Amino acid sequence: MIYVSHLLKDEEMKEIIAQTGMGVESIEFSVAENLDKPGRTLETYRKRQEFMGCRELILHGPFLDLNPMAYDSLVVQATRTRYEQAYQAAKELGAKKLILHSGFIPSVYFLTGWAERMADFYKKFLEDKDDSVEILMENVMDPLPEPLREIMENVSHPSFGICLDIGHANCFSRTDCKEWAEMLFPYIRHLHLHDNPGDRDRHQALGDGTVPYRQVLELFRDRPGISCTIECSTEREIQKSFFRLHQEGIFVSDIV
Repeated sequence: MIYVSHLLKDEEMKEIIAQTGMGVESIEFSVAENLDKPGRTLETYRKRQEFMGCRELILHGPFLDLNPMAYDSLVVQATRTRYEQAYQAAKELGAKKLILHSGFIPSVYFLTGWAERMADFYKKFLEDKDDSVEILMENVMDPLPEPLREIMENVSHPSFGICLDIGHANCFSRTDCKEWAEMLFPYIRHLHLHDNPGDRDRHQALGDGTVPYRQVLELFRDRPGISCTIECSTEREIQKSFFRLHQEGIFVSDIV
């Protein structure tokens, strides 16, 4: 299944969904202010879903000012609270997946002990979670895939997995995107797709940068249950990326 990130106006999203049949990855519940008034936000977003013709939904969770492995217990508490609010919103809306940033920031945190602290957080967070919503950790500024694999191995929860962002891997890591995919392959359940020339996080159309997206996508050609989100900020770049996915013949079999 292919989703498109809700970065455009609702009118533009409606047009894209009508043309492609893509689902939506909502960013509405990544904003703290919206999580503070969940009833109103849920009611409003249901109406927006209906207007856009959105049939398939996943959520991008909150990340600003949050970190699961923070050394400050109050920050960890705030992170758990916001994640819980986003999880409940996902259940209310019937969203299949909730995507959460890893939170690693180079030059601020050390990798030593990071995976252990992250695993401790998610073991507690996932204690009362069922299998109705997959909770997926996304790489952002992470320099290496190995710590994320270590977290997955230590948590070992059926609803916990990886959202591999190939654009982030291309510009924030010296490890090749394909190597990221191979290292995390057993745990990857979703992909964020966008491109850049390796200098910064530009969110360009697939094929407009240096991300070896064809090599990465080929690994998942026969992988059941995998999905992806096109994360571009203009309608033209979204359409271009969708066309290139069609060219590759990946993720398009369940698009109506």
